[in-house]
Amino acid sequence: MRCLAVAALALAGSATQADQTPQQAPSRAPAAAQNRPVPVGHDLTQQDADAWLDGFMPYALGRGDIAGAVVVIVKDGKVLTQRGFGYADVAARKPVDPEKTLFRPGSVSKLYTWTAVMQQVEAGKLDLDADINRYLDFAIPPFDGKPITLRNIMTHTAGFEEAGRDLIVRRDDVPTLESAVKRWTPHRVFAPGSTPAYSNYATALAGYIVQRVSGLSFDDYVERNIFQRLDMRHATFRQPVPARLRADMAKGYDLGSGAAEPFEIVSVAPAGSSSISGADMAKFMIAHLDNGGPLLRPETAKRMHSPANEPFPGFNRMMLGFYEQKVNGLSAIAHAGDTKLFHSNLVLFPSKNVGFYISMNSRGKEKAVSPIRDAMLKQFADRYFPAPAWSPPADLPTAREHAALVAGTYANSREPMENWAAMMGLLTQMRVGTDKDGKLTVANIRTIGSAPRKWIEVAPFVWQSREDGVRFAAKVENGKAVRVFYDPIAPFMVWDRVAWYKDTAWLKPAAMAALAIIVLTALGWPVGALVRRRYGVKLDRTGRDLAVHRALRACAWAMPLLLGSWAFVASKVGGFKTSAALIWFNQIAGLLLFFGFLALALWNARMIWTRGGGWLGKLWSGLIVLAAGIMLWVALAFRLISFGANW
Repeated sequence: MRCLAVAALALAGSATQADQTPQQAPSRAPAAAQNRPVPVGHDLTQQDADAWLDGFMPYALGRGDIAGAVVVIVKDGKVLTQRGFGYADVAARKPVDPEKTLFRPGSVSKLYTWTAVMQQVEAGKLDLDADINRYLDFAIPPFDGKPITLRNIMTHTAGFEEAGRDLIVRRDDVPTLESAVKRWTPHRVFAPGSTPAYSNYATALAGYIVQRVSGLSFDDYVERNIFQRLDMRHATFRQPVPARLRADMAKGYDLGSGAAEPFEIVSVAPAGSSSISGADMAKFMIAHLDNGGPLLRPETAKRMHSPANEPFPGFNRMMLGFYEQKVNGLSAIAHAGDTKLFHSNLVLFPSKNVGFYISMNSRGKEKAVSPIRDAMLKQFADRYFPAPAWSPPADLPTAREHAALVAGTYANSREPMENWAAMMGLLTQMRVGTDKDGKLTVANIRTIGSAPRKWIEVAPFVWQSREDGVRFAAKVENGKAVRVFYDPIAPFMVWDRVAWYKDTAWLKPAAMAALAIIVLTALGWPVGALVRRRYGVKLDRTGRDLAVHRALRACAWAMPLLLGSWAFVASKVGGFKTSAALIWFNQIAGLLLFFGFLALALWNARMIWTRGGGWLGKLWSGLIVLAAGIMLWVALAFRLISFGANW
C-alpha cells in the first residue's frame, strides 16, 4: 500500500548556528491563505452534509472517470450519514450500497493491525519497547547494534528500506503471513527511531507478532477481537473475500469507463488486505472516537492516539499507528490507503467527536482520486470547522539566504536503496531550488491544480505555502541543509540530501547525453556499412582491431535494449507481479555489458589514437569512453549492478 504522499518538511535553526534546537513551527494556516473570504461555518447535520455531498461527489466522480465511492460521516457516537455514489459494478449497473458494498481501504487496514497490537500490549503479552526478536521465530538483525521495537514499527521508524516485490498480485495462491515475512528481510538502512520511512513489511511483522503471541491466525484474531466485537458483518481480511461476501464486493477499475480488473491480492496482509463496507467502517471510527469503545480500555486508546514521534518540532506527529493531520488548526488523527485500484482516507477529529471516511474503486483519469481526496477533506473542514481569517505574512529577511542554502537534491526515505529497485531514485529525487527573485521553489510539491507553490519563510528554515498554508522546512547541521520535510506526510516520510555522486541534477542530463552518444554509435554501424558499400570503400580494420570495432558497436546496440528492459521492469514495480527471471537476466547481462562496454571503448580509443586516425574519429572515440563511463557510474550508483530479485 502506498500511502499518498508527496514531499517533505521541518524546521531547523539558523544557518549560522549548527545543531540548534529548532524553533516551534507555526500552526498550519487555513484554506483562506490567499486572502480569500473565510468560509462561513455550517452546522454539521445530516441534511447539510447530504446536500454538500450531492453537490460534490457526482461531479467529482464523473469528471475523474471514477466508477463509484462510499462516504461515511460519524458524529457523537452515531452515523451522521453514509452514502453510496456511482457503481460497485459498472457493467451490471449495480449501485454502491453503503451498508453492504465492500471496498478495499488499502493501508487504512493498518489501523486494525495497530489496534490488535495495542490489545496485546493491554493484555501484557507485548511490550512496545522490547526487541521484537523476543516475539519472532526468526531473527531481524540489529542496525549498529540497535534492535527494532514495536514502537519503532508503529511510528514507521524501524529503518527498513522500501520493500515492494509482489506487494499486490493477481493470483489465487495467496501467501501465508509467515511465508510473506520470512521470504526476505529488507535491508536496514536507518538506525531505528531516527528516520521516518513508511514500511509495509514492518507492519506485516507486527501482524505476525500478534498471530504468534495470540495463538490465532491473524485473520481469525481480527475477526474475533475487532470485527465481532463491533458486529462488523461486512468486513474481512481474507483474500479473496469469503463466499458469503463475494456478491457484495465492489469491482476495481483503472478508469470507471474501462473494464473491471481482477481482485487484488496483498501479499503482506496486515498492511492492507481488508475489505469493508462503509457502514462497518463507521463502527470502527465510532469505537476509536469513544476512547476505544469495546476494543480498548480508555487509557490504552489514549496512549494509541497520543504523539509517539515528532520528526520535526511543531509539524505533524506520528501516534501509535495513526498519524496526525492538522486541518484548519484542528489536530486530527488519520490514515489514507491505496491499492492499485481502490483509494481511501479515514480522518478522526477527536475534539469534535467527528469521523470522516471515503473510499473509491477507481484510480481515475490522470490519477484523479488524489486531488478528489485532498479537496474533499479540505472542503469538509472549511465548511464545518472553518479557521479564523488568515493573511500570508511577509517573508523573513533571511528568506533568500536560507532558500539558497537549502537548494539541492534530496532523496525520499521510503525507497529501495540496497537492491536493483534503487534505480527508481533516478526519477523520484526532489529538486529544491530558487526562482529569479531568490525565493524557494520545490519542483515536486504543487497545488491540487498542479501549479507551483509560492513559499513564504515564516520562521528560520520553515516555509509556508501562500496557497493553502502547508509547510516545508529544512534541518540544518553545520551550516548545511541535510534533510527536508513536507508537513502532510512528515510523520512517516522525509527527504535526505543526496550525495554528489548520486545527484540526478547533473547525473540525469549526463546519462541522457551518454545514451545519445551510444545510440548514434549504434546507428553509425549500419549507416557506415551502407556508405562504404555505396562508394566501394573498405573498412581499414583487420584481425583484433576489427573484432573490437564490431564488439563495441554490438554493445552500443545492446545498451538501449538493456535499459529498455529495466524500464519495463520498473513499470511493473507499482503494480502486479514482476518477473524474477527477467530481473536476474538484466543483472547478469548488465554486469557483462556495463564493464565490457567501457573496456572495449578504452581499447577502441587507444587503437585510434596510437594507430592514426582523423580528429573526428579521435574525438568520437573519446566521447564513447565518456559515455560508457557515465553509464557504468549510473549502474553502480543506482544498483543496476547487483544480484537478487528481492526488493
